[in-house]
Amino acid sequence: MTSREKEFRVLSATAILGYGFPEKSFRAGLARKPHLIGADAGSTDPGPYYLGAGKAFTNRSGVKRDLRFMLREGVRRGIPVVIGTAGGSGARPHVDWCEAIIREIAREEKLTFTLGIIYADIPKERIRKHLRKGEIVPLAYVPPLTEKMLDDSLHIVAQMGVEPIQEALRRGCQVVLAGRCYDPAVFAALPVMRGFDEGLALHMGKILECAAIAATPGSGADCALGVLRGDSFILETLNPARTFTPESTAAHTLYEKTDPYHLPGPGGELDLTACTFTALPGGRVEVRGSRHVPTPEYYVKLEGVRRTGFRTISVAGTRDPIMIKEIDAILEAVTGQVRDILKAEKIDGRIQFHVYGKDGVMGPLEPETKIRSHELGIVIEAVGSTPEAADSLCSITRSTLLHYGYPGRISTAGNLAFPFSPSDVRMGETFEFSVYHLMPLTGRTPFPVKVVTI
Repeated sequence: MTSREKEFRVLSATAILGYGFPEKSFRAGLARKPHLIGADAGSTDPGPYYLGAGKAFTNRSGVKRDLRFMLREGVRRGIPVVIGTAGGSGARPHVDWCEAIIREIAREEKLTFTLGIIYADIPKERIRKHLRKGEIVPLAYVPPLTEKMLDDSLHIVAQMGVEPIQEALRRGCQVVLAGRCYDPAVFAALPVMRGFDEGLALHMGKILECAAIAATPGSGADCALGVLRGDSFILETLNPARTFTPESTAAHTLYEKTDPYHLPGPGGELDLTACTFTALPGGRVEVRGSRHVPTPEYYVKLEGVRRTGFRTISVAGTRDPIMIKEIDAILEAVTGQVRDILKAEKIDGRIQFHVYGKDGVMGPLEPETKIRSHELGIVIEAVGSTPEAADSLCSITRSTLLHYGYPGRISTAGNLAFPFSPSDVRMGETFEFSVYHLMPLTGRTPFPVKVVTI
């Protein structure tokens, strides 16, 4: 940090690129003359499908709208713009998709700038070398990685830290588009490069990656400002309807973490044992005491998925109190009948019932065992080895449940009410996470920076 740089201001546009933000909030942030405009563009929260399919989970029009504001104002004002985990999952197809939108905006707005593109895809052979040396470490509750799982996996990415983004910025990139990224790195790379404390910068990035979600009331579709200083950082909302509080800020610090004091990341961890949260006038919060502690080895988190089949679903409901009372026994009997049919017809697949109003959200982890609802929503999920197998499996299950004769049934016209016609909907390919492990970072960087002029 130079003597002239006593603070570093970061404008976080939105919790996820494409979620949107009020233009008034964004312009309030610009009025604070930020040194950086950033946005995290992805997450594993929507599940494995988007990484496997190479598709974005956000709407293209929404992403383009957000990017237009960020690029137009950032480039014209000389403010660096950094996007992390492009396209939602951060694999090459997602980065390329987002790059195309950036080029489109540049043409329409007549913008010229230097773009840094950083891919996060990791070759299987690089992972295999570490695997054979016993250096791939599974995360909690994840089985050890095998070569079969590795071979079956698609689009394996790693979470990059601040270093690749810093390289792009050093090479004069005004806009940085990164693949899968450690969320705080988007906001911390430049201030750390400028000499600000890494622990404070990463902790501030941990809050800013979700923008105003950490405020009260929280929103993923609003902006937030972080002001990094020599020994603290301050969080500010840019919408008078929201405030940061010590409670909301501390709570978001724990977001997605199992340990409240030690938050692991690429090459180290955040030590928050001495962290304090202090309310300031104007709905602001000041945070002190965050420390970054490097680990002996630099590890990155790998994420990969493998294809498991094809899914078809049917959505239905019932409000028959007799059926509701006996729903577990009914679904068990229907499952048995369907399995017999599958075996006889040699149809490969599996079925699952998601019963909303009973345990549709938490499944077997639901502590409330008594059904208190007068109606139940039932989602029939059928997964087969082909789309046709999934269709057949869903159809058989739906018709069996629709006409199943349970004890005490009064009406024989049908047990289910269907809100849609057709009742069965193809959901496409299904995937599961197969790689969720740590890999040591040795030798040549797996995150090469490509610099292009737009």
